[in-house]
Amino acid sequence: MSGTGKGVEKGAQAARSRALAVLRVRGRALAVALLPAAVAVVLLVGGATGHAVGGGWDAARWVTSVVAVVALLAAVAVGAVVVRARPAVTPTVEVAEESAPDLYRLVRDLADRLEVPAPSAIALTPDCDSWLEDRTHPASASVPAAPAPAPARRRTAAAPVLVIGSPFLWWMRVAELRAVLAPVVAGTGPSAHPDIAAARRFVRGLDAAVAVAAHPDQSLLRRVPLGFIGWASRLMLRSCRVHAAEMERGVATAASERAQTVDYGLRIVAQEQVGLAYAGWDRLLTRVALPAWRMGRWPSRLDAGVVSALTELSRRDRLAEGFTSRLGDRPACDLLEEPGAVDEAASLLAARLFHGGPVEPGPDWSPVDWPQYPEEVVDRKWRADAARLHRVLDTLGIRRPAAPDAPTLARVMDHLSAPPPTSDAPRPAAEALATAIEAEVAREGAPAPATAPPGPDEGDGLWETGPLPLFPLQPPRAGRDLLADHVTAMVCCAAVDTAGAVPGLDWLDGPVLLVEGERHADLPAHVLSLVEDGDAAPLRSWLASAGVRPEKPVRLV
Repeated sequence: MSGTGKGVEKGAQAARSRALAVLRVRGRALAVALLPAAVAVVLLVGGATGHAVGGGWDAARWVTSVVAVVALLAAVAVGAVVVRARPAVTPTVEVAEESAPDLYRLVRDLADRLEVPAPSAIALTPDCDSWLEDRTHPASASVPAAPAPAPARRRTAAAPVLVIGSPFLWWMRVAELRAVLAPVVAGTGPSAHPDIAAARRFVRGLDAAVAVAAHPDQSLLRRVPLGFIGWASRLMLRSCRVHAAEMERGVATAASERAQTVDYGLRIVAQEQVGLAYAGWDRLLTRVALPAWRMGRWPSRLDAGVVSALTELSRRDRLAEGFTSRLGDRPACDLLEEPGAVDEAASLLAARLFHGGPVEPGPDWSPVDWPQYPEEVVDRKWRADAARLHRVLDTLGIRRPAAPDAPTLARVMDHLSAPPPTSDAPRPAAEALATAIEAEVAREGAPAPATAPPGPDEGDGLWETGPLPLFPLQPPRAGRDLLADHVTAMVCCAAVDTAGAVPGLDWLDGPVLLVEGERHADLPAHVLSLVEDGDAAPLRSWLASAGVRPEKPVRLV
């Protein structure tokens, strides 16, 4: 315990010393601004007392007085912008204490055990991370958050807000969440120190002033003074950047050392769940949410979807066998009074952040529940890809089937089955089709939402840069991958139209045929044989070889 105390004290001392270094940068900047005024005062006093007389001294007094006035006006302008500029505030779903009394009780009990101030409020973010955010700036109160299920309680001006990643609440158990939040809540202790708080306000103000100066929609009259203000703010930021980074590192060290006294052993195990939740959340956004967003729909239960996906993985993945036993414990979302309403608000906020969707639902931006997702999103996506594949074949001059009722899949298979000129040469048909699909997808681009997301307030630069990229950044798909997706979509459409199959969620494994409630892996093998080596022969008779008949209950997931 003594070692932990020494570690806490060492980290806190390092953070305070770096905070003083940041404040010294502010003091030096103020001294530079006051220096011309001090020189002017000395010269004026010397002239008034008869010690500095003559034409040269009079000229010096005029010059220094003008320089002093200009310097003071510039300093006042820079200071006013730094103080009044709105710092960046993360859009969140605020959780009122009335809607989550158990969650607030858990956080306050954690703060009491750590002997630190409790956070002033709790908010959720559609991300797999947690942090403390200072919202004491007066302008922060005017930043609208996502619609919350209940009105937020009034916050005090001292303690920061605890921001929790919403996937953590749904996937983690209560004890795991408490262990993961311990180092975060412990950070409220160093945050309450006056020097650290003042240094953070100064750095955030400089950053906000740089953002104000870089705003593109400025008149020429404002552009010149704002250019100087931005230059001065960037200069001070560069001067205190290293000290600010080391200050935050010291704060994190002190908080981590203090948190070792609370649930340290459980935290090591809970970190595995953090990585699993991150992987499941990223897969859900890219495989499930993104196609729906591009169609003007947004899944209204993303956090519940993460639980469903990860639970399925835990039950069938040999590496995750130990995770299934924890599912019997109380989930952290039970700490909320209305988890469904909070999940819906977080899902809508995720659509705004990662896709740029409208703030409120509407006719062209409506929610979709999981029971309707296969029919309203998955099937539509398959058919859109299939239609794009036929448009590309039209542009390549590939003739359509003569019979009007001929299966559309036959056209694709005939084209891909064209023999290569030599046994060692690549299949030109598949290569040409992959290149054409890649060009078509690049030309179409991602469909834009029906309504552009308006900025929360005039002059707020948060929404003006467009939607944030999905995390981790997804590399652009190559032509062969796109060809595989489009051929798979064609096969799925054929299964739906010919074999009586119905679409499933398709978020983990891709197309898998379920016949009479059992998984059959032979159909995906046929699909892979087509898209990997270009051999279309196995797929020609996939319905007959699989023994699928329309009267059987078939589900394609």
